[in-house]
Amino acid sequence: MREKLQHEVGEIIRLLVDRQFDKIAALTNGVRLPAKQMQSAVEQYGRTLVVPPSDAFELMDVVEVREKQPSQWSITMPLWTKEEGRSDLSIEVTIVQGTDKFHIELDDIHVL
Repeated sequence: MREKLQHEVGEIIRLLVDRQFDKIAALTNGVRLPAKQMQSAVEQYGRTLVVPPSDAFELMDVVEVREKQPSQWSITMPLWTKEEGRSDLSIEVTIVQGTDKFHIELDDIHVL
């Protein structure tokens, strides 16, 4: 299951790196974090986001939300920048198991 969750989080990160904030908002149905807030958080950080190395996903903190149906996971993942490598910036994501696919909510982009 972790690999599937990692794939979903990786897709959100790739879209952030490509500055595709509207696509993320569409993917997440605008739940929690609208495109303008995503853009503002990234721009205020002032660094260039890059796709993290594949081994970086070992740092992904996954917590299953108990007693929820359908199954849900709360995930925190640090982001990488061209200037710093691993940065202080991270994303928080909630992933909900759907019948045919996952439903993703981008909860926050913030400095740890």
